Amino acid sequence: MSTTGAARPERPERAVPQPNAVVGVGLVVIGADGRVLLGQAHDGRWELPGGKVDPGEGFEQAAARELAEETDLRVAPEGVRVLSVQIDAKSGLTRLTAAAVTTTAQGVPVVTEPHKIARWEWFAPVEIPSALYAPSAAVLRAWRPDLTQLPDVPSHDYPTASTARHTPNAG
Repeated sequence: MSTTGAARPERPERAVPQPNAVVGVGLVVIGADGRVLLGQAHDGRWELPGGKVDPGEGFEQAAARELAEETDLRVAPEGVRVLSVQIDAKSGLTRLTAAAVTTTAQGVPVVTEPHKIARWEWFAPVEIPSALYAPSAAVLRAWRPDLTQLPDVPSHDYPTASTARHTPNAG
């Protein structure tokens, strides 16, 4: 405090917060036969449907919107369940990703963004390729930690309250 008794002004860099995180959702789409939908990017790696959460959206709404935009599959936001929220900051930018799952998607997946995805393919969980984008690997591990072929992607996972009731082999 100065001798005049006036409070110090806040540091200029803190006066107006700058964006320092990306918020997204990764959606595990499980078909009626138990297989999982993955898209192959042009570099050969595989990824889940998902993307950034828009202002005003919840994770479930963002997952339903991204699924429709990327694959033409449809799911009601109520058909999406958030398993956990994951934080990763190793790239220098904090990435907050909701790991979500649905078993109620309707339709046939098509490539709607050919500049991003070369093809969509269904995989049995034990046959999921290990060449995965890191955020997708982290989401898949939150869904099925027993899948040992998934790459170990460090993240801070915060399970939702309902996760324990729905985890495979729980109880």
